[in-house]
Amino acid sequence: MLFWIFAAVLTAAVLLLIVPPLLRTAGSGPDREEFDREVYRDQLDELERDRTRGLINDAQAEAARAEIARRMLATAEKTAATAGGSSAPRSARVLAVLLALVLPVGALAVYGSVGRPDLPAQPLASRNIEQERGGPPKSVLAAMDKLKAQLAENPGDIQGWLILGQAYAKMGRNGDAADALRHAVALNKDDVEVQGLFAETLVSANDGMVPEEAVAAFDAVLAKEPKDPRARFFAALARFQAGDQQGALDRWSALMAESPADAPWVLVVRDQIREAAVALNLDPAKVTPQPLPPEQKEQAAQGSQQAAPNAQAQANPQGNAQGNAAGQDEMIRGMVANLAARLEADPSDVDGWLKLARSYGVLGDTAKALDAARKARERAPDRADVQIAYANAVLQTQPRNETPKPLPDEATSALRLALKAEPENKDALWLLGLDAMMSGRKDEAAAHWGKLIAQFKPSDPEYTLLKGRLDALKAGG
Repeated sequence: MLFWIFAAVLTAAVLLLIVPPLLRTAGSGPDREEFDREVYRDQLDELERDRTRGLINDAQAEAARAEIARRMLATAEKTAATAGGSSAPRSARVLAVLLALVLPVGALAVYGSVGRPDLPAQPLASRNIEQERGGPPKSVLAAMDKLKAQLAENPGDIQGWLILGQAYAKMGRNGDAADALRHAVALNKDDVEVQGLFAETLVSANDGMVPEEAVAAFDAVLAKEPKDPRARFFAALARFQAGDQQGALDRWSALMAESPADAPWVLVVRDQIREAAVALNLDPAKVTPQPLPPEQKEQAAQGSQQAAPNAQAQANPQGNAQGNAAGQDEMIRGMVANLAARLEADPSDVDGWLKLARSYGVLGDTAKALDAARKARERAPDRADVQIAYANAVLQTQPRNETPKPLPDEATSALRLALKAEPENKDALWLLGLDAMMSGRKDEAAAHWGKLIAQFKPSDPEYTLLKGRLDALKAGG
């Protein structure tokens, strides 16, 4: 009953705001004309005073008096017309009556169709406001409060600080997450995983910028794990942000050359190399090394096993390095030739064509890589990985420019087919977002990268990079 009383009062208040002004329009017409006539009378008096003081002659006074009289006459005619006609006031009254009827009836009808009169009242104290706003449930917040109380009593619980920091990171409270992880790092400075997570959280808390504290943490990681890709990536990013583009380029290039082609960070590193090269007025194609093929580690291991019993190599451990490199290159080319011959005999092996395309790409033979990727695409057009491989092969054949340009249509068509086959495909989302950004379609870029960032954790380096890109788009960059 209280609800209905409140609704009735609210409706009446709205009607009182709308209806009276409409009803007052019937008697408000002559007010302006009456005011104008008073002004004209004052002008006549002023005119007479000016003639008496000799400011104007009789002829000028007579002409001015005639003009004022003409205006007064026009005002009188307008007043008569307004008083005689009743169309405008009648319309206002009709509109007022319609509003007085339609507004409450319409509100009642809408509430009857979409409202829930049977829903019981819910006191504010019993509502989960944070959850209604998209925040974590009360149970999670209560558990975090309990954990913080335990950590206050036992600050040496490293596992507790880690859990608290990760919980804050998932909530997007990166500053609080960094504070919690700082305690964990202080308790165990030898744990490179904790150091890396702490440093990356600091970057997230600083909107993608690498602060000095994060640089020190990444350096600590690299001191123990020189090949750690996350620490290497952000150490290079810190140099780039500090203005050392050449130092950043050297480190990203080294990371690219030592990463397998299927590593999740390869596309991100390649894009950073391009940005650093453009900043240095270099050709990105000449300074971007090819990553290792996914199977090259196994090949290298097999090659080492085959070379181990080689008596000549044992007799000469300081053999010619160039000869070893040439021998390894010859071995790889021989394996690629054997794979190509096998595929010519059995062209139905789609995965074989993909492997051949990757191998040709590593060898720098982009035309053969594109041909192999095209043959894989002809045989399996519905596979997302095939379309991605074809798009990458197309991109490898394109000349690199100092000024970033949109991707060629042939590549974007393949990427859209890949996204159609696999809507969450990371490579397709990243490259299509990059193409949209370079084409000036910022909303489309944000849509693609928004779907992509949802697939990473806040502790992932890809998440930090994507967040920086999305923030730049929102800022108009």
